Amino acid sequence: MPLTHVSSGPTADREVGAFDGRMPAAPGDLGIEGHGIEPVPEGNRYGGAGRLFTVWFAPNLTMTGVFTGTVGITLGLDFTTALVAVVLGTLIGAVPTAYLGTWGSRTGAGQLPLAGLAFGRGVVLPGVLQWLSSIAWDALIGLFGGDALARLFGWPFWAGVVVMLLAQGLLGVFGYEAIHRLQIVMTFVLGAAFLLIAWRLLDGVHPAAHGTVHGADRAGAIALTSTVALSLSLSWAPYASDFSRYLPATTSRTRMFWYTLLGLLVSFVVVQTLGLWGASVLTDQTAAGVDELLGGGVVGAFGLLAVALAALCSNAMNDYSGSLALQTIGVRIPRPVAAALAAVLGFPLVLWMHAADTTARFQNVLLFVGYWIPGFVAIVLVDWRARAKERAGAPLDLAAERERRQPAWPALLAFAAAFASAVPFMDTSLYVGPVAEALHGADLSYYVAFLVAAAVYTPLRLRRRG
Repeated sequence: MPLTHVSSGPTADREVGAFDGRMPAAPGDLGIEGHGIEPVPEGNRYGGAGRLFTVWFAPNLTMTGVFTGTVGITLGLDFTTALVAVVLGTLIGAVPTAYLGTWGSRTGAGQLPLAGLAFGRGVVLPGVLQWLSSIAWDALIGLFGGDALARLFGWPFWAGVVVMLLAQGLLGVFGYEAIHRLQIVMTFVLGAAFLLIAWRLLDGVHPAAHGTVHGADRAGAIALTSTVALSLSLSWAPYASDFSRYLPATTSRTRMFWYTLLGLLVSFVVVQTLGLWGASVLTDQTAAGVDELLGGGVVGAFGLLAVALAALCSNAMNDYSGSLALQTIGVRIPRPVAAALAAVLGFPLVLWMHAADTTARFQNVLLFVGYWIPGFVAIVLVDWRARAKERAGAPLDLAAERERRQPAWPALLAFAAAFASAVPFMDTSLYVGPVAEALHGADLSYYVAFLVAAAVYTPLRLRRRG
């Protein structure tokens, strides 16, 4: 039976109201999902682990990933070295995301609501950051999608953005099942589209066989390239169980893990490899640049449509998870309304990025949405493992776990310590930390933040258990 109160947000005794509602009943049930952060009852679960591959594969086939992939070559690495750094970084970021995704079938809950177990009332902080991040990602990806639509149909830029945000917001409103069904179809459509784009973009283009940096500078470039790749795959971690929460509790967690991992790894490596290979011609990192490189005509139009569809796939997930994050911090509005709100708020941010130095503003927003995530992941992982030891083999009972919600201060202290310790290791266009500068540009901030959060939070969590 549904719980009558939700204890994962800032108030322990909230009436269900806006947080409950209609749930999809089976694959293909495309009615509007009114259900919010209340755990999905076992009787309402359906589907199989295989759908996790497509839901994590299609949304990453974006030009954002392609343009991000050019970083390694821009930093002076040769193609092979940069590719190894990309694969390694993507894998490191994808592993915790895939593991967090297995919690959905075990609890029926989304990722931010589950974070309330570790953060207590302090879940407001990561909840706000996740909500703002979902809006930022809307703008980052919607910038390319809206631009592609505008160029494809001859519209003003703002009109293309409006149509893009309306379409993704509508999908976010319809919710879980509509998003899953879209990603199944788009896995094949976008897969074919990016094969065509790769063929036309890379015709006659040769990858960088030799790097231009050596010694410590080369090591720094490798580290930074790997960290950028890691940041992309890890950015999905606060969303992970949102898209597995309707799976039955009996679903194989091993299969869930591997389907998610492969979806993330294959998609991100594919698009970033395309960026690495074609870095010499991907100089105009806009929809217009893609159209020009494809030679215009039917192929160019198809490429622009693929860019727009890819943005739609990704941003629908941003709006959906943003709606759950907004409810988690205690805003009592229905989930569909919250999803639409995220899309609406993305519009002015897109216009701001488009108004001046788009590339610089794009990079700055991208950095903003990522640095808080490693500390968050470390804290929820430590708490989850501690709870497993405390149960001593007993079955997981989410209602019972919520009764043992942790005080806010240990998690918030570890969260703050993680971010503060990462600052000297950051390498951004706005700020280069002294350690990163000493390490020839190597950005190790994600690794440092994760390790510091785990080191600070673990003894505090174990002391509370004792």
